[in-house]
Amino acid sequence: MNNVVVTGCSQGIGLATALELARAGHGVIATMRNLDKAGPLREAVEKEALPVRIMALDVCSDESVTACFAGIEGRVEALVNNAGIEYHGSVEEMPVAQMAEIMNTNYLGAVRCIQKVLPGMREARNGCIVNISSVAGRMANTPLGAYSASKHALEAISDALAGEVKPFGIRVAVVEPGIQNTQMAQNVGVRVTNSIYPQVRRFSGLFRASLANPVPPEVTAVIVREILESGTWKVRHPSGPDAGALIGMRAAMTDEQWVDWSAQDDEAWFDQVQREFGLNARV
Repeated sequence: MNNVVVTGCSQGIGLATALELARAGHGVIATMRNLDKAGPLREAVEKEALPVRIMALDVCSDESVTACFAGIEGRVEALVNNAGIEYHGSVEEMPVAQMAEIMNTNYLGAVRCIQKVLPGMREARNGCIVNISSVAGRMANTPLGAYSASKHALEAISDALAGEVKPFGIRVAVVEPGIQNTQMAQNVGVRVTNSIYPQVRRFSGLFRASLANPVPPEVTAVIVREILESGTWKVRHPSGPDAGALIGMRAAMTDEQWVDWSAQDDEAWFDQVQREFGLNARV
């Protein structure tokens, strides 16, 4: 494919995806908000002579989105909405401004980009949109309530979009990574001592335990490439060895059981995580 736009390419899943697609021969337009952070991508592109064009794009800005897509020559054949941010904390303690920023980036940012590529895809009666969600798009718990809300919204709009555009030959897919070795995951794993809610503290332990045996973001990048190349119409694609287990755990519980799992005391929660996932979240 040519003109595969990938957002949020300065690090993590976006960087890995841009490189994975380019190394497979796809023409990639790798975007990021701050081009000063493009060093690792530029180095790989120059060293390997990869078909990558790097462009500035702030998905939170209507003006930036318009300018970026206006600067792309030819039709965008695929869009990978990866740009995202994360703040974590309890509902009570997180500032509303941070919640709004998460939603504006992770959800509305993707929508802004989708609206720019759809006219050309409809006219060509072909195209693919891949939205990078998370297992948090299927489950919600402290301290990731606000982040989960944005990913639930992204998955909901993906379902609606998929039904709208399938008659025009446009595919929509959602990728749901588990805990992978990105800066975002490392931030969640930082020890928290100042919250009145124990869930915030102990969930950081879960992330630290999981990152002791890290799953690289390249795992998700490979899934994105397979979606683009396979022509699949499958919508949801869990990514990583823990993704299916986490999603399955939530699906097997009633809402009340899920609430009780989060609400139980520390020792019971730590024991269950150890028993079901083999992770010592006490670390």
